[in-house]
This record gives sequence, structure tokens and C-alpha cells, in this order.
Amino acid sequence: MFPEYDVIVVGAGHAGCEAAHAAAKMGSKVLLCTMNMNTIAQMSCNPAIGGVAKGQIVKEIDALGGKTGIISDKSMIQFRMLNRSKGPAMWSPRSQNDRMRFAEEWRLALEATPNVDFWQEMVKELIVKDNRVLGVKTGIGLEIKAKSVVLTNGTFLNGIIHIGEKQFGGGRTGEAAAKGITEQLVDLGFEAGRMKTGTPPRVDGRSLDYSKMEIQYGDENPEKFSFSDETTPLKEQRSCWITYTNKDVHETLETGFDRSPMFNGRIQGLGPRYCPSIEDKINRFAERDRHQIFVEPEGWNTVEIYVNGFSTSLPEDVQYKAIRKIAGFENCKMFRPGYAIEYDFFPPTQLKLTLETNLIENLFFAGQINGTTGYEEAASQGLVAGINAAQKVKEEEPFILKRSDAYIGVLIDDLINKGTEEPYRMFTSRAEFRLLLRQDNADLRLTQMGHSIGLASDSRLEKMLDKKNDTSKLMNDLKQKKLSPGSINEGLEERETATIREKITVEKLLKRPQLGLLDIMELDEDIKAYLSKYNRDVLEQAEIQTKYNSYIEKERQMVEKLNNMENFKIPQNFDYLSIPALSAEGKQKLNKIRPETLGQASRISGVSPADLSILTVYLGR
Repeated sequence: MFPEYDVIVVGAGHAGCEAAHAAAKMGSKVLLCTMNMNTIAQMSCNPAIGGVAKGQIVKEIDALGGKTGIISDKSMIQFRMLNRSKGPAMWSPRSQNDRMRFAEEWRLALEATPNVDFWQEMVKELIVKDNRVLGVKTGIGLEIKAKSVVLTNGTFLNGIIHIGEKQFGGGRTGEAAAKGITEQLVDLGFEAGRMKTGTPPRVDGRSLDYSKMEIQYGDENPEKFSFSDETTPLKEQRSCWITYTNKDVHETLETGFDRSPMFNGRIQGLGPRYCPSIEDKINRFAERDRHQIFVEPEGWNTVEIYVNGFSTSLPEDVQYKAIRKIAGFENCKMFRPGYAIEYDFFPPTQLKLTLETNLIENLFFAGQINGTTGYEEAASQGLVAGINAAQKVKEEEPFILKRSDAYIGVLIDDLINKGTEEPYRMFTSRAEFRLLLRQDNADLRLTQMGHSIGLASDSRLEKMLDKKNDTSKLMNDLKQKKLSPGSINEGLEERETATIREKITVEKLLKRPQLGLLDIMELDEDIKAYLSKYNRDVLEQAEIQTKYNSYIEKERQMVEKLNNMENFKIPQNFDYLSIPALSAEGKQKLNKIRPETLGQASRISGVSPADLSILTVYLGR
């Protein structure tokens, strides 16, 4: 019934979609298995993409040739660039999306991708022989052979949904949990754990009083995620709103704490630290008398509203009473209550940097199965797992992003070397080279890599090279072009920056914190005419590189030092246990994780500087 596939992807969430698309685009014959064809790329939680560090990840996925950026642009209803008041390393794109259109666009994109087949059914078991995966077995007993398998099971592995004292099996509201795979993997020697996440109630927007809330508009000149010409910025946008909880809300919620699965011990899994439930916020931050609530439309035409900031697993009657005491929610009608979900995950220290498992060859894990949270983190892992599954089948070099290459590299390196005991979320502070890893230059960093493996198209590469060359030419011209005191001093005074006595280059002027290229264009008509030839991306790139040149150069020097260690390879069969001078913890961690380079070894928790020195000596021998 089925041919042998190159890659089988289990699960069609954000990780699974990116994995299937990447492997297929690189020439692999792919089967995407999902329990429900109608929930492909479902936005299980908030209808939004991006945010701090997450937006950078989406830009990186796009630069490599992945799809999340394009799908987000096509389904966007609002765009905001967060942290504009800070430096460019902190600028983070975020979109509100139409939930139904996002899922539809992903499905249409996958159906339009040659080499992707679909099968709707639960995968209950892997076919494994001699520590190598050979395919999957389905719930009705079908065996489907494959050269590699990517597991992207999300929250479905033995998922349990909690609402107050009620609990029932499920991977998402209205959908069954997946059984069998966890137990088999544990029998094969994998370590498993439990994690928890949650979601807020959904409500009827027609029942809200928006006059009691603060309106939150999108950016005046919205941008987009994708560097390609396939999408265009929004012409119109939908607004969001902000309101707040209050003392009455908190007191009402507290009446249900004795029935809370979080507080009475029924939930064992650890939840996300940076996205706590409303009951957790009230408990942890008792001194605060209010918490912010973001009121987010679920799409262009639907009346459904996502109540961001009100994630909860309290009994539904308590949720309903409490939510109606929020300003603007007095007559609120609820579509469905919030809930918590517990699910199995596998500590990611059991993986290689390619996301292939250490124990079973050609088996890859991506997404929440690795202990992460967030659509963006999942999508980026799916992309890397899909790429490497395809590369492995073709017997080509593995695709590994370093910490200095991308936020995706930081994410995977953190997971494999440090593991995670709570759902991992990406932040800009996790990246030591964040000035190099900006959202605006993801294409300059990664498109050539994506093109070299057959993922980013020729047109993508050409567009990136044009941007790079135009930026270089413009920066060189800014060093040559000079402005005279007579033409610009009046404008400098208006902008509260020092006037000049003699001609000054545009480059020197641009280094002033009060001035950007758009300001300088208003100072001089000739410069305005010259700069108008360049598009916004090139102007922004030249401005950032000029203003922050010395800081960028320092980070590049740090990267070169790090790369010396990253290029020092460790043999895969290296015997750490035979080195008596290594600490006991160092031996244990190194033997378990089996780092591929000295740089990776240096970042493993429990490996001391002394261990590293000893290891360097032995490797030198």
C-alpha cells in the first residue's frame, strides 16, 4: 500500500510542518502522519507569531528557506516591531494572526509541495532493529517503512487535560492523546519526563465593552517576516486591547484554589516559568493588585477573542465568575474554559546537535517532545530535524548551526548541553552574540547556508546578494559624501545635536545617537535624492552597521576565539571513563552527552574548566 519513504514525520504541528516541507524541498520522499488532517498547523494557544527573540527565530527560519515567516505574513492581521526604543539587537517582530487562515495557508503550502504525502492516523509504535529506526506502525496495524523518522508529537504523548478537579485524556481540547510511543522509547533506554502548559478561556468579542479598555494599534508602517517577495506588508490592520485584573478578580479566583490541580498536587509536570497561569501569578506576586490582560482577536472575521494573560486550569465556574469582574468583561460570554495539559517529553540531552537521537540511528525529535514551549521554537527545531533527516538519507554532511550563526543554534545548543527541567523559552539574553544575531540581518547570515543544501531558492540567494552589495556600496559612499555647515546646521539645532564648523562626512554624522539616515535625508536635498535610490532594508542595514560598527567588530573577534574551540573535533567513540584525572561528574556528563567539539564540551553543565584542560591535553595526544 505504501512505498518506502525517505522521511516519515509524525505530527503536523509547527515542528512537523517545517520538517516535512524542508525534507521534501531538499528532494526526500516524505510522509506526514497526523491524527487529524483538519488541525494541521493549529495555533493551539495564542493567535500570534514572533515576539522577543521568537521573532528573530522566525526571520531565521525564513532566511534558510522555511515557511513559517511566509505563512505568518499571509495570515497576519496586525504587525508590531517590539523594543523599537532599544538598540537593534532587541528589535523583535511580532504579528497577530488569523488562526483559521494560518492553518489553511500551511496546509495549502504542504499540499503544493511535491514529495509530501499525507496519512491521517495515530502512530502508536516505531519499527526499530539493531538500534536503527526502519519506519512506523499505526493504530490500525499498518507498517510503513522509512529511512528516517522525525517525531514531533507536541503535547499529545499521554496528554492529560485538567480543568479544576476534572481530568481527561487529550492532546488538545477535543482531540485524543497519543499512546504507545513513550512506553516503547523508555523500553529502548530513553529517559522520559512530564511537563505542563496551559491556555486561557476563549470568549465572545460581541459581549465585551471595549470602551473600558486601552486600544493597541499595529505599527503605522508595518513590516513583515519574510525576506522574499512572495508577501507584502499589511495595508489595514485589526486592533487589540489591553485591560487589567483587579482585587475582586483575584479574590474570586482564590475561591477555587482548593480545587486547583496546580495547587493540590494533581499536576506533576513543571509549567513554563515565563508564561505562568493567572492563579500562579496571584500566588507568586501577592503584592500586586492587578495584572495586564491582552485582548486579542482570533482573526479578521471571527468574533472569538483570545484572553492573553488569563491562562488557567481552575474550575470553569470560577473562571467564568472571575473573568466577568475584569473591566470590559462584565457581560462576557465564554466559548470555552481555559485548561492545563500535562504531557510526556524526553530530556534533550539525549540528542545530537542534528536533533538525531543518540540511542536510535535516523530517529529525530523536534518541538515540545524536547521540552520547549512556543510555536517558533518548535518550528525551528522541525526545520533543523527535517534538514538533517534529508541530509542523512542522502549521506551528506549534517547541518549544524553554531551559537554565533543563529538564535536557532543557541536554542539547540542550550537544549543538548544544558537540558531543561521546565519548558524552555528563547530570550535575547540567552545569546552571547545578540548584536550579530539581529532580525534585520538573518538573510545575510543564513540564506547562503539554506541555498547550499537546496532549501533556499536561487531568487532568495540573488535577493540577499543584491542587499549585501547595495549595503556595502552605500556604506562606502557614506564615508566619501560630505555635508557643509551652511546646509545642515539649522537642522542639527532642531534635532538638539551639535552644529559643525567644517564639512563632515555622512558616516561621521550618522554615528551621532540623535540622527538616523531618515533625519539626514531631511537635512540636505542632494543626500535625500541619493539615498532615495535605496530600499528601506538597505538603508536600515547601512545605518545599523555604521552606528554599531565597533561593537559588532568586538563580537566578531569573540566569535573567532570561540570557533577555535568549536573546530576542535572530539572522536565520537572517545573514552571519557578511561581518563582518571577527569572529575566524576565531568566523566558522567561527557559520556552521556558525547559532545562533538571542545566548544560544546565547554558548555555542558558540570564540566569544569579543569576537566576541559585535561580533555584538551588528552585530545592533543
